Amino acid sequence: MRILMLTPYLPYPLWSGGQIRTFNLLKNLAEKHQITLFSFIRQDSEKQNIPILKKYCDEVKVFVKRPPWSITSLLLSGITYYPLVVCMYLNNELKKNIAEAIDRKHFDLIHAETFYVMPNIPQYDIPIFLAEQTIEYLVYDHHTQNVNFMPKKMLMDWDVFKIRFWEKRFWKKAEKVIAMSESDKTLMKKMLPDLSVDIVPNGVDTQFFSFNKKHSPHKVKTVLFVGNFKWLQNREAAAFLLDKVWPVIFKKLGDNVRLWIVGKHPPPQIRKKTPKNVTVSDDIDDIRYAYYRSDLLLAPIYGPGGTRYKILESMAAGVPVVTTSTGIEGLSAVNFRHAVISDSARGLADSSIKVLTDPKLYNRLAENGRHLVEQDYSWKKIAGKLDLIYQKAVAGRI
Repeated sequence: MRILMLTPYLPYPLWSGGQIRTFNLLKNLAEKHQITLFSFIRQDSEKQNIPILKKYCDEVKVFVKRPPWSITSLLLSGITYYPLVVCMYLNNELKKNIAEAIDRKHFDLIHAETFYVMPNIPQYDIPIFLAEQTIEYLVYDHHTQNVNFMPKKMLMDWDVFKIRFWEKRFWKKAEKVIAMSESDKTLMKKMLPDLSVDIVPNGVDTQFFSFNKKHSPHKVKTVLFVGNFKWLQNREAAAFLLDKVWPVIFKKLGDNVRLWIVGKHPPPQIRKKTPKNVTVSDDIDDIRYAYYRSDLLLAPIYGPGGTRYKILESMAAGVPVVTTSTGIEGLSAVNFRHAVISDSARGLADSSIKVLTDPKLYNRLAENGRHLVEQDYSWKKIAGKLDLIYQKAVAGRI
């Protein structure tokens, strides 16, 4: 099939969950389909990555994303019904290029990653598949709840209302909506009972991440936190870890343990919080380096939405995981079999100490976690599931 894929980011390098997802889907889908990729970029330097994507795409074009706090974005958000997250991606040049490409290539379907790129798709009788990596309004609503300054909260609440309205509007416009987890699908169906939703979860490259199943011999154990700090949930989780969880772990294990926070764009407040035995790194280009030098992944995530790549990657690498019920949401993991799950700061700390000091538990979690990702979350299987959804939907139109 001839597919136009539209993404709000360039799918390479693999610095964020969205990039990891899109790149691996492209790589696997390209074996059977002819893919044209239109992506947004933040700066011209990203164009150097286009040749890598052309290995899997028939054509790649990029368009500059408008900064969120630009005058144009703010003005559009103020005078239109669109929320700010949509206004950043409104692009007449992209819309014209999509129309030209449709006339030239006669696509069988359009695959859009995230609802906020959808306004750029002109009206054609081509099936649109909308992949929602998270339910966006829930993400923003979660953080709006913590805003105390009333004028700011009112503006943010209004924007959340607009996000929810347009998210539902574009779900209905799509031929098929792709959710990441059963919980996301359930909520979508609750909001729109007649919506056509399939689950295509996120995955992990089980060949890229080799497996070390033995309990770590490191004298000083390393607790790892991974996350791109442009994502609000990761900033919240890292701050909670430093304030509430890490002090309990360090008090118990002392100089026998260290915390390593790894991720792009760490905010100043995270760097300022780093006490003894805590390191922050934003220059790790190959995330395997961090996993293979760590003994435990600790992910105190409370923000909703999506499937967590850090969880899957850690399991694939044989590094046990301690996280919250929100952090493991969307994965078929069982507590104390594939990961350890707790929702309190004390529970997360005590669970981390237990895993680090109990070799039998450590090895059981490592082996079972690896088996889970091999069985359910390899990219080849996931891309195959998406391909089947494509085939059925397009065949149903003939």
